Amino acid sequence: MLDIKNITKTFNPGTTDAKKALDSLSFHAEHGDFVTIIGANGAGKSTLFNAIAGSFITDSGSIFLAGQDITLTPEHKRSRVIGRLFQDPMRGTAPGMTVEENLALAAGHGGWLSWLKSADKKLFRERVAMLGMGLEDRMEQQVGLLSGGQRQALTLMMATLNPPELLLLDEHTAALDPSTAEKVLEITKNIVEENHITCMMITHNMESALELGNRTIMMNAGKIVFDTSGEERKKLVVQDLLNKFKEVSGKNLDNDRMLLI
Repeated sequence: MLDIKNITKTFNPGTTDAKKALDSLSFHAEHGDFVTIIGANGAGKSTLFNAIAGSFITDSGSIFLAGQDITLTPEHKRSRVIGRLFQDPMRGTAPGMTVEENLALAAGHGGWLSWLKSADKKLFRERVAMLGMGLEDRMEQQVGLLSGGQRQALTLMMATLNPPELLLLDEHTAALDPSTAEKVLEITKNIVEENHITCMMITHNMESALELGNRTIMMNAGKIVFDTSGEERKKLVVQDLLNKFKEVSGKNLDNDRMLLI
């Protein structure tokens, strides 16, 4: 479904600030896989997402999605089949538009610029009601007035309204308080499972990395250094991940944003 073959990316090549962010990285995901991704700052996690989404063209290697070579495909064309959420709840929505208009935009109706049928409005209301955050009663409210959790849940709904081939979640709960983050993660799990979406999620919460999805990978220095699934993954605890990181990198994973318990 997703095939990444030996991609590399070096920023500021030929200078003293040169940084190899991706180092001959290869990866394969089957349709319906939910892969959680962990690693220290600078490991290359978000850079990997940027490569997949088309934010830049890799220096070498290839990327295939659903059998199509997208290595040189522009970002705006990839966005038709790749959904993405970011850490900042303010990204991914138009704050000056209403909840209904944002959903219309995501559905391809042109947002407030087009006339919506009553059936469309009914569908949007039903969809946001599934989030369990009361947004069905705030359809005419500007998105900029919503809480961070409500906005991130809405962004998730928008990204999956027309289910994408691939969903990239870049620490999409990191800016939320713990209880809201837990709620958004539950919504994420339900939407991904119900629509059988292939999903990759970067997380700073190592417990979530083991509890969500069916596979966990660890990145370090632009490479995937650990890949676990199935019965092996079910037996792991957070301390096992910490030990594995020290084994492959020679140092402790001491990122203070990681939640270890």
